[in-house]
Amino acid sequence: MNLDDIRQILDLVREHDLAEFELERDGLKVRVRKAGREVTVVPPVMSTPVPTQTPAAGLPVPAMASGPTAADEPAAVDLAVIKSPIVGTFYRAAEPGARNFVEIGDVVKKGQVLCIIEAMKLMNEIESEADGEIMAAYVENGRPVQYGDRLFALKVSP
Repeated sequence: MNLDDIRQILDLVREHDLAEFELERDGLKVRVRKAGREVTVVPPVMSTPVPTQTPAAGLPVPAMASGPTAADEPAAVDLAVIKSPIVGTFYRAAEPGARNFVEIGDVVKKGQVLCIIEAMKLMNEIESEADGEIMAAYVENGRPVQYGDRLFALKVSP
């Protein structure tokens, strides 16, 4: 493998917006991982359709109840929403039948794997960008996700 091969790999990673790429050939293993996955701090959103107007300043926004995996959370708490950096299939565990990487209520550390998104036969580990507690899981196991879809809500530790 030469420098041109590595440049082609980097171009492919950029072109397809991959979070991670791994190649093993002739005993040489190359792993490329993009830094700076997006974690945005936003207040919880309502589970009912969102009105077109924004709420008046100072009013709390109701917590989101996203199905059976969401935790009930007071409205005044700000959460970091961990979003999908790529398009693919969401998996909560490393393999069928294995224990989930995280459950609601788990305390996680920065860099801890939260889930896997399979894209083009590549398994991309999605890691926590901060220390905190998992407050909600927005996607069911085995479901497709799009770029920017919410995966988890994280109550960031101070």
